[in-house]
Amino acid sequence: MRSSTRAAALVAALTFSMTGVLVAQGTAPKIVYVNSQKIIAQAPGRADAEAQFQKEMDQYKAQLQKMGDTLKTQIADYQKNQATMTATARAAREKDLGGKQQAYQQKVQELEQTAQQREAELVRPIMEQINKIIEQIRTENNYSFILDAGSQAGVVVAADSSLDITDQVIKKLQAAGPVALKSTPAPAPATSKPTGATTQKPTGVSRPKTTP
Repeated sequence: MRSSTRAAALVAALTFSMTGVLVAQGTAPKIVYVNSQKIIAQAPGRADAEAQFQKEMDQYKAQLQKMGDTLKTQIADYQKNQATMTATARAAREKDLGGKQQAYQQKVQELEQTAQQREAELVRPIMEQINKIIEQIRTENNYSFILDAGSQAGVVVAADSSLDITDQVIKKLQAAGPVALKSTPAPAPATSKPTGATTQKPTGVSRPKTTP
């Protein structure tokens, strides 16, 4: 799930007090770190969320592929017969096909939005559980900061491995078990307007090449 990259940013520092203030108060800040990428990869329920996401996207793909095939057939039929059609008939047919091609593009965009929204719905409970457990560990051990060594933002460049509490987080996550996934929404009903699309990894959808 490419969402793992985006979601990793959500597991960054949970407490952002100024170190200078703590030092000024005579309190040495207790700082540890986690690797969010490793946590997400081993979080219970993540594989199920990916599988469910892919299953739902495959259902949408099947609908869109059917619509796209219909559009291609209609375009091929027009190209085959346009030489024998009157100018009026050609203009009407081209207008009709143009409208269907626009519907094609609109449906692809709808699929992209659906994929992003559904992915967020499936990932959110997992991320909330991760953040909850990290906060519990922070509170129990009175840590001032928990940084993220797995963030693309590069929060941690180098650190003492003894300060890495990633395994603690994973252990608590596994003990808690997987979170319940949100129910699968019913796929949008197919319409007579042909469209088509293909999907990639569970973070989005790639726009297909359309037939002119």
